[in-house]
Amino acid sequence: MRQRFLNVGGGSKQVWLPPTYAGWEHCLLDIDATVSPDICLDARELAGLDPAQFDAIYCSHNLEHYFAHDVSRVLGGFRHVLRPGGFAEVRVPDMQALMRTVVERGLDIDDVLYQSGMGPIMVRDVIYGYGRQIESSGVDFYAHKTGFTPRSLSAALKRAGFVQVGFLPGRHLEVAAVGFTAPPTEAQLALFRQPAGQETPAPGNPVPERAKAANPSAGSEGGDPS
Repeated sequence: MRQRFLNVGGGSKQVWLPPTYAGWEHCLLDIDATVSPDICLDARELAGLDPAQFDAIYCSHNLEHYFAHDVSRVLGGFRHVLRPGGFAEVRVPDMQALMRTVVERGLDIDDVLYQSGMGPIMVRDVIYGYGRQIESSGVDFYAHKTGFTPRSLSAALKRAGFVQVGFLPGRHLEVAAVGFTAPPTEAQLALFRQPAGQETPAPGNPVPERAKAANPSAGSEGGDPS
């Protein structure tokens, strides 16, 4: 049976996706009906869908658009629609890396942090959401309402019932975590190029994290401030 993943808040099926999901059935969930999602829904309402529909969740730069008290509701919805043994890949801005960069470079909130294909990205864009997009669209949902570090994202996933959390190398100023609903299988480890039983960081591989404290992953250029 072909594996299915739910792309939560992706905005389009044309967005960049990790090679992990090549050949999978792609189901897009978005709150914006104009992007023609397969499921038009607020991710806080995922628990209202039929359970156990998907083998994986992919959620890139969407979780930070909910208030902190709604994060558990969204992640609980992920668990609800995942099949037994499924996993969720979550990517969010890395507030720990951002704060470190701001201090090291002596930046102010309105200073340019980096240049992107969308134009200059200021410190405030990463914290609060891409200001130009919010202003031009008039859509307040594009604003960020909470933030994460590797440790806080790991803790949120575990509180939602993900029994094991690993980290992938993020893009620039990004945390990329994978929450497993059960200890990962050999096939799942192979998807992420993670040798079975490996507990320490390996470049390009997820890091199983059974301890309470998360291990930050190194980033690369190409992050998303939205």
